[in-house]
Amino acid sequence: MYQYLPPNRNGFHHKGQLIKVTGEGELAIQPDSASVNLGVITEYKELIAAQQQNSNEVSKVINALLGLGIPQNQLQTFDYRIESDYDYDQGKQTFRGYKITHLLQVNIEDLSIIGKVVDTAVKNGVNYVSNVQFKAKNKDAFYQQALSLALTNAIEKAKTIAGTLNVTLVPTPSLVVEGGGTVQPFNHQSETFVKSVSSTQFEPGQIIVKATISAEFHYQTPYKAPL
Repeated sequence: MYQYLPPNRNGFHHKGQLIKVTGEGELAIQPDSASVNLGVITEYKELIAAQQQNSNEVSKVINALLGLGIPQNQLQTFDYRIESDYDYDQGKQTFRGYKITHLLQVNIEDLSIIGKVVDTAVKNGVNYVSNVQFKAKNKDAFYQQALSLALTNAIEKAKTIAGTLNVTLVPTPSLVVEGGGTVQPFNHQSETFVKSVSSTQFEPGQIIVKATISAEFHYQTPYKAPL
């Protein structure tokens, strides 16, 4: 977008002569870490028995992941639920049992072992896998680069507009407003209930980092002496 105000009748430029533009910058980067949600869901008639079985399975999964070299501080419980399950037949509700859900978030520094992490977890009791997400640890530095590209893009747009209008652009913007940015991690959002997994493959893809700015540039129109 640009705002063009013509010179007044005496040929002098207006103080408000501005070109307003939006600049955009984008980077595609390789992820260097990942996370995955792994869960054990247990259904049983008796609550205490269901809890005990679920706890045993989760402990087995955690020990297996630690055995792969995943540090303890990279394993985190982010959801634990106890729910009552019912069967419904012709409007009649019949108690079926309890469902215990224990979900772990696993952060992974070595992208080459993601498939092995999932496979190992499944072999040791995990029956729920979701939200495999690839990330960049140094995303702030990449965003700064995208922001610089956005400003360069705004300057080039202002130069193009000024050249088309045949006016002289003041190259330094009088106002720059950061419009925000986004980091779009590559992820698998689908939720999966698993019975068996063998040699799971995950492709990291790329992460898109975007930045936008708004900028205002003053310009001068050619001076014409009054007759």
